[in-house]
Amino acid sequence: MVSRVSAEFETSELAELALKRSRESVGGIYSSGVVYDRRSDKALKLRNGTIYTVIPTAVTSHNYITAVMESPAAESVIPEPSRRRRAQVYVICDSGSTAGVKAVFNSLGGLNIKTGR
Repeated sequence: MVSRVSAEFETSELAELALKRSRESVGGIYSSGVVYDRRSDKALKLRNGTIYTVIPTAVTSHNYITAVMESPAAESVIPEPSRRRRAQVYVICDSGSTAGVKAVFNSLGGLNIKTGR
């Protein structure tokens, strides 16, 4: 019988290492994969950017002039959940191999380890 084991890791590097170690040390694995958090990649690209703020100088007139302020995008500007570099992994394996895969995920700091069919 085939089972699916999934877990969440704090970084994508840990997730990839967990898959590598599980493939090396546990038999009966058919497939595996990593699901990366795309929001954290966007937040990482914004980290070295610039934020532009448009400030109207005469709101009541029809043809008003605006001023532009620019400031560097610091980490405090990006909300903390978007800065997380979490990644989810899954392994499809034999039912007898689920304990070994869960042990590898647990030893490398896997969170929310789940087993399903």
